[in-house]
Amino acid sequence: MKKPEDVIQELSPIERRVLPFLSEKSVLQLARKSGMDKTSVLRALEFLANKNIVTLSVQKKNVVELGTNGILYKKNGLPERRLLNALYDKNILMLDEAKKTSRLSDNEFKAALGALKKKAFIELKNGKLVLTASKEEVTKKSLEEQFLELLPAEYEKLQPEQLHALKTLHGRKDIIVIGENKEVVFEVTESGMEIIRLAPQAKEELIEQLTPEMLRNDSFKGKRFRRYDIISPVPDISGGKRHFVSQAVDRGRKIWAEMGFREMTGNLTQLGFWNFDALFTAQDHPVREIHDTFYIKGIKGKLPEKVAEKVKKAHEQGVGGSRGWQYKWNENEAKRIVLRTHTTALSAQALARLGKNSLKELPVKFFAIGKCFRNDTVDWSHGFEFNQTEGIVVDENANFRHLIGYLKEFARKMGYKKIRFRPHYFPYTEPSLEGDVWNEEKKQWIEVFAAGIFRPEVTEPLLGKPIPVLAWGPGFDRMMMMLYGIKDFREIYKNDLNQLRKIKFWEG
Repeated sequence: MKKPEDVIQELSPIERRVLPFLSEKSVLQLARKSGMDKTSVLRALEFLANKNIVTLSVQKKNVVELGTNGILYKKNGLPERRLLNALYDKNILMLDEAKKTSRLSDNEFKAALGALKKKAFIELKNGKLVLTASKEEVTKKSLEEQFLELLPAEYEKLQPEQLHALKTLHGRKDIIVIGENKEVVFEVTESGMEIIRLAPQAKEELIEQLTPEMLRNDSFKGKRFRRYDIISPVPDISGGKRHFVSQAVDRGRKIWAEMGFREMTGNLTQLGFWNFDALFTAQDHPVREIHDTFYIKGIKGKLPEKVAEKVKKAHEQGVGGSRGWQYKWNENEAKRIVLRTHTTALSAQALARLGKNSLKELPVKFFAIGKCFRNDTVDWSHGFEFNQTEGIVVDENANFRHLIGYLKEFARKMGYKKIRFRPHYFPYTEPSLEGDVWNEEKKQWIEVFAAGIFRPEVTEPLLGKPIPVLAWGPGFDRMMMMLYGIKDFREIYKNDLNQLRKIKFWEG
């Protein structure tokens, strides 16, 4: 155990400044007495706690504070007060006139009417607003007004009438908010009392650091340096690093490259043509509705004429003996701009480029990893913005067993051993499948793969002939969740610094 004299020689300047005032009851009082800001005082207290001079604890308190509208209403008056003032002189006003005179918005006027009717201060008769409250009732401040003037206040210390006002105001938009305040509480230890008693006697000026000026004028000679404290714990330092999502995307790119794939890139906004029509998705299919897809309002794009004619024929008449969708294909619908719902839009464009170049590059393999957007309900496994990885293999000798082999290999390289496949239906692939990986945390299968072989109605218009094209689109973010031990999809983009510091990069 260190001697008190040695501990005193380890005290930093900020510790020495707060030491004489540790009899104060709060951090704010300690800051006022020492002349330091709150942050410096808290840092000094942590240093003193490391030396067993004080003990620290955190007390949590529920505090009622003014919301955005509460600040405004405290200054200008609650909507019901402003409506009362407008009625006070005339007693009777038409509804429109009352709203105009009180200068309230539609929502504020409705709230004011409801509050005053509840207190029986007004009546509505034949479209007119009649004041029924007495002069004393009008001029007296309401419980709600008195409560606003009181804030901020501790929830636990509120009186019954204040709790009633709280209940009334809490149901109204942004007038009050209830939050949790954390207050640091300190207490001097027995050894700390001894340090405080001896510290004033140690008046020797200790040198904090050796400067060039001291070396030039030899002013450091004959003086003592403050003792280094090499025992007390220090806070962890988190160095800068890339977001784990970016790291995982790079890892995914590396895996596909190792498997011989070339990357496809493209815009986050796409023609509905590439996102849906080129993939043989009918124009009346539910996924094209606004409750599933985000559209860019008021903008139309330009269609690739030759390819569009072939796609139109596939939709209306079919290809290679198929019947198509048997409707009149709408060019304007295909021109709409969407936030891409899948990276498969990039696959459609890649196939069109291959067809334009007369299929000179076959066989060929492409992949993509990128953002997609769908109007989904956000929950632990869904988001309206997510990463998807895409892959296609264009090869006249490709078959369904090859497709399953590619998916198994990618899953294995991503660290998944427990995987299953099951039949499924997609408008643009036949046969089709979905693939799941096992989530040990949730004890359930999680869908990550959607795959199949593109139908002739997709490949013939884009490539010029119905060549087998293996295609898949795993949900990349869902795979990341399990790799990083993330339990809720929403945590991926929450950007909580504490969480980001703890997450270690998955090496595969």
